Amino acid sequence: MADRIRVGVIGAHAERGWGLHIHLPALRALNDFEVTAVAGTTVASARAAAEVWGARRWYDDARALMADPDVDLVTVAVQLPSRDGLVEAAIAAGRHVYSEWPLAPDAATAERFESAARAAGVRHAVGLQSRHHPEVRLLRDLLAQGLVGEVLSASLLYSLSTPDVWSTRYAALFDETKGVNHLAVVGGHSLDLFQYAVGDFAEVSATLATRIDRITMAETGEKVEVTSPDQIVLGGLLESGAAASAHFMTGGPRGDGFRIEVHGRTGRLVLVSSDDSLVGPRFTLTHETANGSPAREVPVPDVYRPLLGDPSPVSNVAQVYTDLARAIRTGGDFGPDFAAAVRTHRLLDAVKFSARSGSRVRLG
Repeated sequence: MADRIRVGVIGAHAERGWGLHIHLPALRALNDFEVTAVAGTTVASARAAAEVWGARRWYDDARALMADPDVDLVTVAVQLPSRDGLVEAAIAAGRHVYSEWPLAPDAATAERFESAARAAGVRHAVGLQSRHHPEVRLLRDLLAQGLVGEVLSASLLYSLSTPDVWSTRYAALFDETKGVNHLAVVGGHSLDLFQYAVGDFAEVSATLATRIDRITMAETGEKVEVTSPDQIVLGGLLESGAAASAHFMTGGPRGDGFRIEVHGRTGRLVLVSSDDSLVGPRFTLTHETANGSPAREVPVPDVYRPLLGDPSPVSNVAQVYTDLARAIRTGGDFGPDFAAAVRTHRLLDAVKFSARSGSRVRLG
């Protein structure tokens, strides 16, 4: 491998997208990486992306990019419905892989990806970067240190405003068969963040509902039937034995974002966000003791300072890349990797099964 890890980006775009606005500035800020190749849907779009991304090579065939000897790491920055075996192909080509979330349509497929990567000896990352918000990491550590004593219960509430008119680029969000609906995207990112801080669910029961049954496509005015859930409610027990719940409310003109409460025997910790952004809010963490004193904001020590100096999705993604680079070079532990994705996919599958069957589902 060269001194810098050479990255090939599938789904690089010259004008729009998560890759352009998040992955590119993260990679440019890190000395460990250089973008050497990009792949798009056409030669023209790939060439335009290469100019913007600073890549020497461009391809209209993602598998040709994977075969490029100047690519060590493949970043798969296209939506799940458009991937068509790309993660498995990158692993088979012997390349390290960074895949956007969701990793797969279900836990069984995610498990297959993890097993293939382990057998091939390649390192792997998944875009569950929200766990790197400084206050989320601080909450996790304070709970581990016993600041509030034994955890009795934890709750997650997330509310998100959504428009009635959407671009056709987001049509898959409203189709339950596409794997990128609110449960997968909103639920997946949020539940990974929640479980990272408070611990994994051991059992869960859930209810799903679709309250907004039609949306309008901006380009055509077409009314599209919504088949994916926009109201998601789950509850159960964590592996620690603590009771836990999560409620995702999407729709309407206003959302308040995240509120996580953790009740312990000797106090309470509350994490709230500044707005309803899924991946880019600012957080405030407060602590309240059992003696009845007012809640106080918990200062964030410098050790939790974001990698790029400012809490943002770019900084969080840069942290994932930095940790991945270290794992590639040293063989050390790393997260969020495909194993983290498998855990979250298992929980999402359990939520869907519980909602269909009306039963409680045990995980693990």
